[in-house]
Amino acid sequence: MDNTQRGVARRTLLTAAAAGATLSATRTFAQTPTGLGTGAGARSIFTVTETRTGKVQGIANGPVWEFKGIPYGAPTGGRNRWMPPKRPAAWTGVRECFAFGQVNPQTQSDLRGDYGQLIMWDRQVGGMGEDCLVLNVWTTSTDRSAKKAVMVSFHGGGFATGSGNAPGFDGKNLALFGDVVVVTINHRLASFGYANLVGAGAPEEFKYAGVCGAMDMVASLQWVRENIEAFGGDPNRVMIFGQSGGGAKTSTVLAMPGAKGLFHRAGVQSGSALRLMTPEAGAAQAEKLVRQLGLTRANIADIQKLPWQQILEAQTAVGGNFSPVIGADALPNHPFDPAAPEVSADVPIIVSTTLEDAALGLTNFNLDEAGLVRVLDQRWPGKGAELAALYRKADPKASPFLLQAQAFTDAGGRRAAYEMARRKAAQGRAPAYMYQWDWRTPAYDGKFGAVHGIDVSASFHSLRDGFFAGMAPARKVAGEFASAWVAFAKTGDPNNPKIPRWTPYDDRTRPVMVFDTETRLVNNPRAEIRAWWDANPPAPGPRG
Repeated sequence: MDNTQRGVARRTLLTAAAAGATLSATRTFAQTPTGLGTGAGARSIFTVTETRTGKVQGIANGPVWEFKGIPYGAPTGGRNRWMPPKRPAAWTGVRECFAFGQVNPQTQSDLRGDYGQLIMWDRQVGGMGEDCLVLNVWTTSTDRSAKKAVMVSFHGGGFATGSGNAPGFDGKNLALFGDVVVVTINHRLASFGYANLVGAGAPEEFKYAGVCGAMDMVASLQWVRENIEAFGGDPNRVMIFGQSGGGAKTSTVLAMPGAKGLFHRAGVQSGSALRLMTPEAGAAQAEKLVRQLGLTRANIADIQKLPWQQILEAQTAVGGNFSPVIGADALPNHPFDPAAPEVSADVPIIVSTTLEDAALGLTNFNLDEAGLVRVLDQRWPGKGAELAALYRKADPKASPFLLQAQAFTDAGGRRAAYEMARRKAAQGRAPAYMYQWDWRTPAYDGKFGAVHGIDVSASFHSLRDGFFAGMAPARKVAGEFASAWVAFAKTGDPNNPKIPRWTPYDDRTRPVMVFDTETRLVNNPRAEIRAWWDANPPAPGPRG
């Protein structure tokens, strides 16, 4: 071989070697990283199970089967608008349940708010419309003999926004962690679910218009009773729960005769609704809506003919606080006023708040000590300096902003939560357990503290959420909380080896489980602060 031949051979060898190295590297980087594949393992990617209205197909995500957008009711537009929910139409063949269904018409979360961005409240996927009576199911088995506890989540957002499709309510991690079946639902909201049209002059056929959104939730539980075995669930071990508006919804369902026997435990997180809307207040809201729509008592029934977009525009224009209206047989009384509801007397409950629930609605993050006194003085004249000193003594390192949030929480939602637990305990038929979430998120430089909604991530064991970001301290407290949540769903008792002994609430010792870096049971936590509010009770809010 001469020099020319040797050169060609060498170049050919180097080129082949480089190509091989490139191909090898390409194969290496093209391989699916751990956790980004189908996750189906050795089993099929798809599965089919049968409900009473037809077969549904779900998809595997690791060991969890996901079924999204399953109808539990008929579309709510047209003649069905403001009527009790109707059963969905049956279908033939197999319905693919890979995508979320519609969410009820609603305004979107303003992207300029840090809190809304933190909880991703702008991501209400699935499209918008009145075919919104749909639900989502996550389970590790569709074996009818599996008999797993079932955890049904009512989403937050007050009674006005949100959906069970939101990222914070993704049920796959909880289904896997707790070996349970997780269900999230969509239902009618705001004026679409809670407009007392009869009070505004509509005919008697609209008598459930002020409560039909809550009736949707009952319909979803009826669907669970009839179908959840097809997803490995036990219809006799159903827990309902929700945070914020979801807690108010859970409070509401606890008082609904039609829901009796459809669930067996309940969790009310930062949403204790002792009272709801009276017929008179509901009628006043509905009259504003009707006038904004250009309707009168003579043609009010034409409200079913209008585009939903027009109704949403009118609802937004009048700024109505539409929420369930008591008085109809579907919701005859206030949920927890004057006492705990008899219809759910045998259902154990968990009631809670977070240390700084009220931080979600505050933006004065640069508040200083003098500003704190002024803010408290504005809210409670002449008491600002006293309150600021009291809170600073209890929490020496907290920012003035967070002390403000604590005070606003103690004066409102925390008082309602304590009263709900007290009335349930006084009933003496089933226990109430109380917790307070104190662990503060470092997200957004820690400015939000133990803010409203942080325990939703723990409820779903969703360690990737913005509050936790997979950090070790968060994994610890979230694991402790989720273990208690799952134990309660399974047995009606939250006690398990991962937490200290949790005793039911009574108004003498006032035991509260505090979830924090060191989770602990505390009798009458922050006793001096609570005594101050007992001695200086603020006026109750619209929900007690």
